Amino acid sequence: MTEPSWTVVVPVKRLRAAKSRLRGALPGVTHESLALALALDTVSAALASPAVVEVLVVTDDIAAGRALRALGARITPDPPTGGLNSAFTSGAALVGPVAVAALTADLPALRSAELTAALAAAAAGPPRRRWFAPDAPGTGTVLLAAPAGVPLDPRFGGASAAAHAASGALALTGAGPTLRRDVDTRADLLVAAALGLGRHTAALLP
Repeated sequence: MTEPSWTVVVPVKRLRAAKSRLRGALPGVTHESLALALALDTVSAALASPAVVEVLVVTDDIAAGRALRALGARITPDPPTGGLNSAFTSGAALVGPVAVAALTADLPALRSAELTAALAAAAAGPPRRRWFAPDAPGTGTVLLAAPAGVPLDPRFGGASAAAHAASGALALTGAGPTLRRDVDTRADLLVAAALGLGRHTAALLP
């Protein structure tokens, strides 16, 4: 049986500004509702993983913080410097020298079993190495895992898969499709729907 040992850090932007390319993707659904649903399904899947001891959400959005805390996540505010990498770094600093995984908040089809498998692969790999899971196109990153005592050193944004590889992180080549399917556009959302959405995002679709 998998022992819970990973703390997962999930930054969530203010809902009004989050996922701007998805604005208007679902007629009749507010942008804030869709952005929140993506985060709720991502965090729900992470909390359900037997490898995860805690999910730490970094956000300044009051509504998102309230809803995610109700799921069981711990909430901490964004750092003053702002930005995705700063949020990941500040979250990792709060939990101390434990195994930390940085996870993006836009994985509404994520299955807990796929996250568990990815974290298990990272834990079983060569010591003192970071691991990353590229997104479905292969250019971005959805997960960065650092075993206990290894600095997270996130390089999210743009061609982050190449940036993480260049920084010494190893690719989790067996990462599953629901882990790799982040959602930036309506087309991405439809692909995620075909994989099977979590209940919060599914409730918003016709």
